[in-house]
Amino acid sequence: MLGHIDYLNLLPFYQFLKKKHIKIKKGVPSTINEMFEKRKIDAAFISSVKSKNKKCFDIGIIANKKVKTVLVCPGKGLDSESATSNILAEILNIKGKVIIGDKAFREKNCIDLAKEWHQKHKLPFVFARFCVNKNYEKYEKLINEFLQKKQKIPYVTLKKYASSLGISYKEAKEYLDKIIYYKMGWREKKSLKMFLRKKDELIRHKKPARN
Repeated sequence: MLGHIDYLNLLPFYQFLKKKHIKIKKGVPSTINEMFEKRKIDAAFISSVKSKNKKCFDIGIIANKKVKTVLVCPGKGLDSESATSNILAEILNIKGKVIIGDKAFREKNCIDLAKEWHQKHKLPFVFARFCVNKNYEKYEKLINEFLQKKQKIPYVTLKKYASSLGISYKEAKEYLDKIIYYKMGWREKKSLKMFLRKKDELIRHKKPARN
């Protein structure tokens, strides 16, 4: 069984899996992370913050310069669906209410965390990585096939999905064509390594000093 985050940013991957008749278990990032940790699923895009020391491929949910769906908005609180984005907001020292995923399209006057990361480090940000618990070679073949060819989403499918989010077909298509991408190169790996290092530093800093 393969875990799947049911957000617009993975719609191309979902369409790909559908064509392959691969069974999936849907959920928000935090749920998928938990299922992966408990080995209830074989593989999935899991939050970057949970991917350290896991068997992962050079593919992720990535955005450069802006992302539109990982925000800090007026208010207070973390997003229960998230793992990486909550910590990213802390690392960037941005106060407010963290909002991720498709619901973020409806928000206004918010701070885009990918934009803030890029302004500070001139690097893209990797929000999730595809990792496996077993059947490594099988999933390696699947991922390579997915990356080799741009996935075409039928007009009707994307229009219907966009409509359910309250956005236009044009905005949804632009988001998938120009904002979200998946292939990890050296810049993405550098960024991920930096984020994980900063996450570890943040956790060490939070630990109370022992007498």
